[in-house]
Amino acid sequence: MRGINIAVIGAGSTYSPEIFEGIIKRKDSLQVRKISLMDIDRQKLDIVGGLIERMVRAAGLDAQIVKTTNLDVALEGAHYVLAQIRVGRLPARILDERIPLKYDLIGQETTGIGGFFKALRTIPEILNIAKKMERLCPDAVLINFSNPSGLVAEAVSHETSIRMIGLCNNPVNMFAEAKKEFGDDIEIQYLGLNHLSWITGITKNGKDLMPEAIARYAEKEPDMAPYLKYCYGIPCGYLNYYYRPRKRLAELKKDAENKTRGEVCRDIEDELLKIYADEGLYTKPEQLNHRGGALYSEAAVSLLNAIENNLNEIHAINVQNQGALPWMGDDDVVEVKAIVNRQSITPIPIRGFENDHIKALMRTVKAYEKHAAKAALTGDRDEAIRAMMIHPLIGDIDAAVACFNEMLEAHKEYLPQFWR
Repeated sequence: MRGINIAVIGAGSTYSPEIFEGIIKRKDSLQVRKISLMDIDRQKLDIVGGLIERMVRAAGLDAQIVKTTNLDVALEGAHYVLAQIRVGRLPARILDERIPLKYDLIGQETTGIGGFFKALRTIPEILNIAKKMERLCPDAVLINFSNPSGLVAEAVSHETSIRMIGLCNNPVNMFAEAKKEFGDDIEIQYLGLNHLSWITGITKNGKDLMPEAIARYAEKEPDMAPYLKYCYGIPCGYLNYYYRPRKRLAELKKDAENKTRGEVCRDIEDELLKIYADEGLYTKPEQLNHRGGALYSEAAVSLLNAIENNLNEIHAINVQNQGALPWMGDDDVVEVKAIVNRQSITPIPIRGFENDHIKALMRTVKAYEKHAAKAALTGDRDEAIRAMMIHPLIGDIDAAVACFNEMLEAHKEYLPQFWR
């Protein structure tokens, strides 16, 4: 094993201890020589970084630990860069959730107009990281799980020579649920875009289990039962926004009368930081499991391990299509299963797929992503409006443009490309 250097950008995130729980579990297969923890929030970096230092030392890892607010210092000589940034932090997320509701639009941090604004803020910063990596650690792998992960990869992967992978916990959780129902020895076909994905096949010992799987899903989600025959797949939870936008909008409005999800997460984060500050704590606390996003970090470390140790493992990730899905462009970033090793990331081809509903919805949302990516990179307001005109969840263009203008003003500090 070679000694590796890992940089975590956004290390003040309360998710970070889960990353290092995963690294500690793999200490026999990953020889970590240096850990660079970088965040712009010095207070959070000191609190979360302090817990990480105690975890690493208690596990007996002999790694140098650097805590820094300087991105260049963190990236210098890194072999792997894990990015988990939130531009504007939770206050920006809360605006993404609350402002759209005034216009009868869905406010959500990864999809719809809320997710669009998170992408506009995030994409330039991830590209900045990638461009600095080209200079400071050109052979490193960038594993990004900053949301919206797929759209960020769509924008950035075409603009850099760095090997970049977008990651989400959604497929991990979906696979775990399917294996809980049918056993660990099933074969799962999975495809889509980030937060627009389906399990489209389950087999066991050559037997097709999809009819039974859909029947079981229908029992758990009876409101969806009449419609499953049309998509003939097990949809990820985010497809509820697409299939039932009015219901989800009403639920979000009702929740916002008390607290949006971002406000709930803010309270949980405040509690976690108080727990993390306890110098007697040296393990990941149970309370982190209530934060949401379970298994993001575990998925990242598992992927890192597969690359570093040349394992030829299969991971569901966001990468350029490379012909795996014939109905999508070769350079479209898609969320599919891929074979991962030290030399390459190879999406597994899917042939003979005849589900026109899934194909059409993927192509529509990908068209939105292309315009959204261009708007984020250039600050072109016309491109932003074109993106909104395509997105299935945005709809009414008068409401969308009014909402866009208010959100652009609200996030002005983090969207300099639109205010040049």
